Amino acid sequence: MDEMKCDMCGAAAVFGTMQALAELGLTLNVTGILATCENMPDGNAYRPGDVLTAMSGKTIEVLSTDAEGRLVLADAITYARRMLEPKEIIDVATLTGAAITSLGHVASALMSNDKNLVRELKRAAKMSGDRVWPMPVDEDYQPLIDSHIADMKNTSWRVAGAVGAACLLSRFAEDTPWAHLDVAGTAWLGREKGATGRPVPLLVQYLINRSGA
Repeated sequence: MDEMKCDMCGAAAVFGTMQALAELGLTLNVTGILATCENMPDGNAYRPGDVLTAMSGKTIEVLSTDAEGRLVLADAITYARRMLEPKEIIDVATLTGAAITSLGHVASALMSNDKNLVRELKRAAKMSGDRVWPMPVDEDYQPLIDSHIADMKNTSWRVAGAVGAACLLSRFAEDTPWAHLDVAGTAWLGREKGATGRPVPLLVQYLINRSGA
């Protein structure tokens, strides 16, 4: 639990990317959303078995109270879609230990509903040296988070954990071009302690490419 301070590395990366974007003066219309929450014991805290209604109106069965990040991100994605009408959404989070199990500390897991977005993020990754590895979120994996009592459950337990979390987010992105970067293994150093700053280089390079600079 002493390492959970690094659970905010996704939000920090968004903040760092926005600062770099401003300093570079790129001519792009980009909005950064920091989706945050306090996950602490309390009489009003959510519990295993609760069914939550997300901002979109979709219901989520809580199986793991430690999977709060994806619930916050789901509402952030809904907010972005409704209020900003974006051309695309990229979310960043230290979302799952499963991403570390799959890819270690070398590459960030990349999941998306848009092949062009994957291609451009892979190109930016190669240019920046901030590596990614695509993983699936297609229909064959969606049953991982099906629930008997709600629209979905908030975890696939130990089966394809990183993919299951991304499947949940994909249901809120809907038809908006969307990519999810699970940076649990790359944004911080693990037992050595300390943050790496990733995937800021990847995101900044992607924005530079988009701007034509």
